[in-house]
Amino acid sequence: MGKIKGRVVVNTVRCKGCNLCVVACPTGVLALGKEVNAKGYNYAQTVKADECIACASCGYVCPDGCITVYKSKIENQ
Repeated sequence: MGKIKGRVVVNTVRCKGCNLCVVACPTGVLALGKEVNAKGYNYAQTVKADECIACASCGYVCPDGCITVYKSKIENQ
């Protein structure tokens, strides 16, 4: 049986830095960065990519639809 590996992609141009995704993530994968986008918002960034379990909680709570979660299966080796 394989494990599930997730990858979070944030549309940094549209992100308003509301922080809802950061709070919703059970494994602490996301955080607000220090950089700002063209609109002047600190946007969400992946800080612990290897810890993503692809639960997609971040994507569900994002009010602007800025987050896409990809899921892949990793086979035991």
